[in-house]
Amino acid sequence: MRVLIVEDDSILADGLCRSLTQSGYAVDNAAHGENADHMLAYQNYDLVILDLGLPKLSGFDVLKRLRQRGGQTPVLILTARDGVADRVKGLDLGADDYLTKPFDLGELEARIRALIRRGQSGGSAQLGVGKLILDTAGRRASVADQPLDLSARELAVLEILMLKTGRVVSKEQIMERLCNWEDDIGDNAIEVYVHRLRKKLKTCDIQIRTIRGLGYLLEQHDKP
Repeated sequence: MRVLIVEDDSILADGLCRSLTQSGYAVDNAAHGENADHMLAYQNYDLVILDLGLPKLSGFDVLKRLRQRGGQTPVLILTARDGVADRVKGLDLGADDYLTKPFDLGELEARIRALIRRGQSGGSAQLGVGKLILDTAGRRASVADQPLDLSARELAVLEILMLKTGRVVSKEQIMERLCNWEDDIGDNAIEVYVHRLRKKLKTCDIQIRTIRGLGYLLEQHDKP
């Protein structure tokens, strides 16, 4: 899942980027409002973490422009402003959640997971296809209640495919969700992750099919 952090405090932004990257997210950072507005106009994100007191363009304006363009990306406002008026204004402009600084990292990550679930899977913490279950909150997968040993990238690829069960997902769509602008992941890397997933899911009643020229399709099948 791809997240944009809009924060001009470089120390806080760096800490958030590191923590969320370790949790398996692809993370981009914008240090001022104009940069964030440009990135949101040309790149799709699964979540935006938005400060309000930004240089060049305020967080309120970034949010307003995003919604005026029709963008439905979940937005979590993260700010030192704790006044009711600011909270109401942010929510009225289209923010989905609001957390004031200082904050607990565990609470922030829980809110991030909840917002992404709401946007991608209707709010459920679990994705299921046949005997395969993915717990998006706990970041773990299992087959018939037996845990799967998956790397963070393998888990991320599996989540992308499960969210689109029965539909083709292109390599470009997977790379977009896995990579920030500083990463360099190519077709070969995606093929490796899918190959590893197939091996680990070989006893499961689902398969990941390669649709030549289009991408990958995860679907349930009846094993002989």
